[in-house]
Amino acid sequence: MKYSLLETINSPADLRRLPRQDLQRLADELRDFLLHSVSQTGGHLSSNLGTVELTIALHYVFDTPHDRLVWDVGHQTYPHKILTSRRERMPTLRQLGGMSGFPRRDESEYDTFGTAHSSTSISAALGMALAALHKGEERKAVAIIGDGAMTAGMAFEALNNAGYPHPVGNADMLVVLNDNDMSISPPVGALNKYLARLMSGRFYAAAREGAKQVLKNAPPLFELARRIEEHAKGMVVPATIFEEFGFNYVGPIDGHDLDSLVPTLENLRKLKGPQFLHVVTKKGYGYKLAEADPVAYHGPSKFNPAEGLKKSTGGKPTFTQVFGQWLCDLAEQDERLVGITPAMREGSGMVEFEQRFPRRYYDVGIAEQHAVTFAAGMACEGLKPVVAIYSTFLQRAYDQLIHDVAIQNLPVVFALDRAGIVGADGATHMGAFDIAYLRCIPNMSVLTPSDENECRQLLYTAYCQDHPTAVRYPRGSGAGVAIEKTMSALPFGKGELRRQGQRIAILAFGTLLYPALEAAGRIDATVANMRFVKPLDTELVESLARSHDAIVTVEEGCLVGGAGSAVAEALHAAGLTTPVLMLGLRDEFIEHGDPAKLLALQGLDAAGIERSILQRFGTKLALVRPAINQ
Repeated sequence: MKYSLLETINSPADLRRLPRQDLQRLADELRDFLLHSVSQTGGHLSSNLGTVELTIALHYVFDTPHDRLVWDVGHQTYPHKILTSRRERMPTLRQLGGMSGFPRRDESEYDTFGTAHSSTSISAALGMALAALHKGEERKAVAIIGDGAMTAGMAFEALNNAGYPHPVGNADMLVVLNDNDMSISPPVGALNKYLARLMSGRFYAAAREGAKQVLKNAPPLFELARRIEEHAKGMVVPATIFEEFGFNYVGPIDGHDLDSLVPTLENLRKLKGPQFLHVVTKKGYGYKLAEADPVAYHGPSKFNPAEGLKKSTGGKPTFTQVFGQWLCDLAEQDERLVGITPAMREGSGMVEFEQRFPRRYYDVGIAEQHAVTFAAGMACEGLKPVVAIYSTFLQRAYDQLIHDVAIQNLPVVFALDRAGIVGADGATHMGAFDIAYLRCIPNMSVLTPSDENECRQLLYTAYCQDHPTAVRYPRGSGAGVAIEKTMSALPFGKGELRRQGQRIAILAFGTLLYPALEAAGRIDATVANMRFVKPLDTELVESLARSHDAIVTVEEGCLVGGAGSAVAEALHAAGLTTPVLMLGLRDEFIEHGDPAKLLALQGLDAAGIERSILQRFGTKLALVRPAINQ
């Protein structure tokens, strides 16, 4: 397809100069361009195919960037990026040095708020709307939030705060609920389109407010009028709680129908105060394969759009798959085991568990705080909860982790996927901080498996404990070691020596054991697979410190407060002065890109580990062999 119309749109100002009758042609070109672009780079696809018309309508009606658009979660913003001067950068999407897959304030003035974790948009848009009132500025703030993101408590906290008067007045904002999890019901037709436009118009709003003023002094008549209005609206739209929050609710309308979207948004833009528009879209819309399987096309790698995704031909199992198999195997042995996920069934490897153990599978929605306290309640009653959660998502439930689990010393296992460098999703999804934020919590243990088999065994080790534990593992596959079917609890809090060398001892935490071993072979260093950050194997640490001239710690986590800090603390407590070189993620947010490249840039591949050791201690402490290829 040629993109003759799309190529004329270099900013929303260009879009707003188009005749309305050209918008559908633009949507067709934009959708085709999006499909073929993402198929060349990989990235989020289904959600973006579903927001093409909505994105066009928003930029067509609102004066962006003067009016603020806040996207939630943020992985649905590729059409937004294409229409806001970034079309030619799409080949660099999610690549090192290229364009982010999420909104970023430092990337474009049209990205008014950085998002990537869900349920933040209403709070941010409310803050922007009230800031405009403070500054005496006339502008709209629009939050575009998905139905999944509406399951999080933060979204309802924001609704509760947004719909009522503030010291500076009513928030002049619009919340657009992008409902893409259900088919469009029969009321979403010509009659409903007309009534939605009518209800969003000035006449309807003025008439309703006028009636309220007239009848407010006659409570029985006022209540009767209110009930008649609700009954009339109920004939064509679903019952809603949003008006109870103080919003004017409109919808649902077809989110792929520009003839409905544009005039409805135009009417809503003219209204003051908090407005709520419910649009229904379909994930993968316009590409039949993605419509049929939106989950598979949520975040595909490169593929041929004419052929679609091809089934994987095998290869090494991922850590996620190792966890999923362990969960099923242990569930067969222990009826107490329950699995909990905050809306990450596929990402956390729990599809088979749900199918085989449906009564023991709990998806609580995008509600990480609830997931943790929910697990605590189950643990109080003698069950053994396993919470499968990404490292960065557990950050959202930190208070519950401390207050509801750790203080009560409850045996909850946290399976932390996506620990360390994740890659294309960027800083918001990098699991850089879990070691630091977990090891400072009393009663909590932190386990760091080095490969697939050790992951299985340490998950079982954690499950056998009577206190809270976290097992962190990265995205993707590991070293490719054979996985033992038998589950055995490893000695708790104990590491192991993997290589005996001279003068320098490398203490490796997690999967960086293997590049550490490669580097150690070049400089004849000792290598310990530590396995546990907490409890730290202080006996092994002190022994190596006494028998070596220097200690090197290696971890795929932040250096500040990380495993290396734990080793330094232990040596200080023992009165040992052996020098320590700490290698890990630097004190910075890591950008998106290929994980191997990012690891090398942090100096955590084998060549980087060797280079850092030689720069710090020189060749006098290391027996240097031919250098590892850079």
